[in-house]
Amino acid sequence: MRSSRGSLRTTAVGAVSVMLITGGAFGLAPAAQADDVRFVDITGDGGTVLKANVVMPTNADGAHRYPLIVLPTSWALPQVEYLAQAQKLADSGYVVVSYNVRGFWQSGGEIEVAGPPDIADASKVIDWALANTPADSGHIGMAGVSYGAGISLLTAAHDKRVRAVAALSGWSDIVGSLYYGRTQHIQAAAMLAGTAMVTGRESAGTKQMFKDYFSGDVSKESSLIEWGKVRSPATYLDQLNDNGAAIMLANAWGDSIFPPNSYGDFYEKLTGPKRLELRPGDHATAELTGLFGVPNDVWKDTGRWFDHYLKGEDNGINREQPVELKSRTDGGYEAYPDWKSVGATSKKIDLDGTKRIYANVDSGADGGVIFLSSILDQVAQLPPMASIPLLPRWWAAVWQSGKYDTEQHIRGTVKLHTTVTGTKEDGTLVAYLYDVGPLGIGKLVSHAPYTWYGQTPGRPFGVDLDLLSTAYDVPAGHRLALVVDTVDPLYMEHNPSGAQLTFSSPADDPSYVSVPLREQ
Repeated sequence: MRSSRGSLRTTAVGAVSVMLITGGAFGLAPAAQADDVRFVDITGDGGTVLKANVVMPTNADGAHRYPLIVLPTSWALPQVEYLAQAQKLADSGYVVVSYNVRGFWQSGGEIEVAGPPDIADASKVIDWALANTPADSGHIGMAGVSYGAGISLLTAAHDKRVRAVAALSGWSDIVGSLYYGRTQHIQAAAMLAGTAMVTGRESAGTKQMFKDYFSGDVSKESSLIEWGKVRSPATYLDQLNDNGAAIMLANAWGDSIFPPNSYGDFYEKLTGPKRLELRPGDHATAELTGLFGVPNDVWKDTGRWFDHYLKGEDNGINREQPVELKSRTDGGYEAYPDWKSVGATSKKIDLDGTKRIYANVDSGADGGVIFLSSILDQVAQLPPMASIPLLPRWWAAVWQSGKYDTEQHIRGTVKLHTTVTGTKEDGTLVAYLYDVGPLGIGKLVSHAPYTWYGQTPGRPFGVDLDLLSTAYDVPAGHRLALVVDTVDPLYMEHNPSGAQLTFSSPADDPSYVSVPLREQ
């Protein structure tokens, strides 16, 4: 198993992330006038003191009750994070309480990673607001970005008083996000661990979880999965549906921490009022400008969601197509009746022939660097690129489609099916789908890692892998290429030294890539 190079890169990425996150958060402070904000201490679960702020509607008085919105902060951000949006919500008639989650900054307690104490804290904040503000107990909503999104969904599953949620750049399955394809997302986890170390205090359980995760020890896998289930809204899907809260989910196609796949699956299983929005960008970048008070589509729709489901306004959001997305290569919005309609048709690319590659070497195809790569894609349509003809075939298996006569609108989840034979029991592969232009330069459309343990050397086994969901338009005259190698700086690899992988396409079980397409 080789991870030293990835660890060095992620240390640098984590340090940069700390500076960006904390510096940006402090820059939010002037977004609301000091006279409009009341800073308070709220007693959370077990007596833990949570630092919070309250923003009230203009001219609020004790004779009226107002809908309440609770905003748990994002991972590693201080309580001023939401002041700009809190002020906008208060100006439109809400009592807004934002609080620093336990273990971070000046709040007490230790970081529990959205564990039971965090859920209990959120309910305590609601209790406090009902007792100390003119909040209406029958009209309560929660919203948050990233960590705050996950805590909001978990609270809605455990506290029936929460009637509406806007979960922005969050997760439904925390293990499925950070351990996608049974592979440690080493850059993302290093960023989370590094910022927690700088801005908070980890509990003993959280420290052990990170230690087990970074160890790459498969014997720790079952305990990590159990730890994650407790912290995953998908675990409590039945409770969420029974409670009936209106759930809005929003994410970015290139989210480096919580890929959009699990949100799509989770959305389909919700039975109450629901909405799913997906845009270009990386983790929390689609919401970022709104935190500075700049007009922002995500926060605009969040306000409309609450206005309808908490205030009863007939603003039409309940009559719109509930799935809305933007392609990474086109500026317009597209609307769909459900997630499965996004990629209504599909085309298969046959992965013919037999290809053998050597492991342990980066071929030059990779998923980029967290935040940087997807932000470049978001603002300049410059995803990670590779010269497909120049990729060394002894380290990368490559298949290409023919040239497309018309533009291909990829929407949804690309699926890979192939047969692998390894020379070692364990291994990791990473699959990439590229849009290849006339000069052979490939732009990354999607990718995903896949790790296995305990396979018999020399015996073929099937691999089914969902690549990360996306929306991408392939120009006419271009072709698609599937590339598979064994090393990517984003992930921890589990390839023993000297390992080789052979990819084949048996007659009775042919290999292919299934590409979901929007109907023309």
